[in-house]
Amino acid sequence: MNKAFFQSVTVRRGFISVAAVVLVLAGVSFFFPWDMLRGPLNRYVSDQLGRRFEITQRLSVHLGITTTVRADGLAFANPDWASEPYLVKAKAAEFDIKIWPLIWGRVELPRIALFEPQVGLQIEPDGRRTWALSRDTSDASATPHIGTITVDQGSLKYRAGQQGADVTAIFSLVAEDSAALPLRYQVSGTWKEQAFTASGRAGGALALSRDVLQSFPIEVSAQLGQTQLNAKGTVENLQEFAGLSAAFDIQGNNLDELYKLAGVVLPSTPPYKLRGQLSKQGDIWSAGQLRGVLGQSDISGQLVLDTSQATPMLTGKMQSNVLDVADLRPVIGLPVKASKTVVTAANANRAHVSAKPNTTQLTRKALPTATLDMVRLKSMNADVIYSALDIRHVEQLPLDKVSAHVRLYNGVIQLDPLALGVAGGTLAGRITIDANVVPAVFDTHFDLRAVLLNQLFPTIQTTQTGVGKISGRVALKGRGNSVAHMLGSATGDVAVLMGKGEISNILLEYLGLDGGELIKFFLRGDRNVQLRCAAAAFDVKQGLMSSKVIVLDTTDTVIHGSGQVSLAHETLNILLKPEPKDPSILSLRSPLRIGGTFAAPTAGPDELALGARAGLAIALGVVNPFLALLATIETGPGQDVDCTGALAIASKASNPAAKAAVKPAGQ
Repeated sequence: MNKAFFQSVTVRRGFISVAAVVLVLAGVSFFFPWDMLRGPLNRYVSDQLGRRFEITQRLSVHLGITTTVRADGLAFANPDWASEPYLVKAKAAEFDIKIWPLIWGRVELPRIALFEPQVGLQIEPDGRRTWALSRDTSDASATPHIGTITVDQGSLKYRAGQQGADVTAIFSLVAEDSAALPLRYQVSGTWKEQAFTASGRAGGALALSRDVLQSFPIEVSAQLGQTQLNAKGTVENLQEFAGLSAAFDIQGNNLDELYKLAGVVLPSTPPYKLRGQLSKQGDIWSAGQLRGVLGQSDISGQLVLDTSQATPMLTGKMQSNVLDVADLRPVIGLPVKASKTVVTAANANRAHVSAKPNTTQLTRKALPTATLDMVRLKSMNADVIYSALDIRHVEQLPLDKVSAHVRLYNGVIQLDPLALGVAGGTLAGRITIDANVVPAVFDTHFDLRAVLLNQLFPTIQTTQTGVGKISGRVALKGRGNSVAHMLGSATGDVAVLMGKGEISNILLEYLGLDGGELIKFFLRGDRNVQLRCAAAAFDVKQGLMSSKVIVLDTTDTVIHGSGQVSLAHETLNILLKPEPKDPSILSLRSPLRIGGTFAAPTAGPDELALGARAGLAIALGVVNPFLALLATIETGPGQDVDCTGALAIASKASNPAAKAAVKPAGQ
């Protein structure tokens, strides 16, 4: 039947007619003097767009469903508001244009080839862009749809006020280079208002459309401010950076600088080096196989950034095998130390002797004063888990591991749970900060469990023979935009408890200035005494910690205390009163005063009480030198305290911020 159909005279005549029309059109297209239309075309385009368009030398056209146009000598001006005179000025330009979309007012250019071009691109915060093919340059629909662009050599200038960008690129096609990466480029200028330079190689045809099936290879080495980036990979769509897959390494002074560069909210860090694999599919950016260092700490894991929503979402899991505690200082807002000071046991013991700090020490702040960046906290959401298996170089507090689940949603940041290994025990709890109000609101609760006394103060020799487990609680609420301001306004409870154990007796006698007992210890050595209980509990109101109970009871000595700690002014005012349970000579026991500031604490005997006792010894010594010893004889009035009652007072939460009591270990 098909054979009969094609043998039909009518059908054959129809095919011959169509072929003849095609041949005539092809002939017309080939022999038609298209260059005669150059003048009318120049005027028409210029009138339609309101800016100069001119083909200066010759115009040729090859008709088809996709028509090819070549213009020798092209000058296409920018709008009057642009800083560069030309959108494109080239020795020659050749482009393919689809006819059917053009009928409906859409410009689709599957291919553009530019020869020795000078390109000037500019976009304003109000949406105006130089490449919009309309009198209304803010009309995004007037932007042509471009597939690929090829260039031989030339320059490109790009300005974007909203991005703080003003860059110039010089490029050239180098024939002897690898066939895959023949295009060399050099870029300089500013990006995000910071000095920016880049260089590298790329494929010969720049893929700007997702319709282009071939991936575009690229290599780049860039420096922006203090951040250096090297990357090598491919991208399917340069305009949207879609289908990106690249290996990269990046280094800089602080990870939080990436917020300004890329809009990603990351914590402050010491200098870092990272490498990994970066990919982008649609609105999803993925940084996988991450590995590197932050300061002296290693870091690895993966992060995913979803930009499909109005507020981008960062998720991931990061971990460190070794975390250097000094690298945490910028995270919490403390300055990075230039050098570390080694604290010896002798230095630590001498801290118990009264010393008057200088004016610089008194005014120096210990709590972090760096303020929260509210804009950053609201610019991104996050759900990231971090853990460190080993913590190194802890001088004052023995930490051995840490884990935190960080959530950031709509300006509210939560670290829940947050857990640290401390001296064989744990410090676990949560922190919530709501940055939607000014100043920010914080709520924190931590439980201290089973901390070993002999490991808690590694720099103090006299505690290393102690035995016992310490528990505690911190429950605080307040407002502020820094750690210092938050604690300075805090209200809640703080308590530390310890049940039965052992503690160095020489430490107790040293604190009480018991000369007779110290002489015995120097002759026969230190020994431990039984600890019946210890407790310290404070009510906290508007940053002022007032003691509810301070007691340390051993078989040798009872120490009662009272006082205040100001979190707002970072000052200490604690009075400890030792009461021995055994008689002793050469005793100048007097209340022990702990004062000074957090940055420069002081500890020593209460001067008034010690002075009165010393005066009595001098007066008796005038009568008979041996009578002076009577003033130093301690009859031992100390009595066992009610440990159950003391610990109950300490463990009871009297403020709404304290939501849980901690049972003392060993009770």
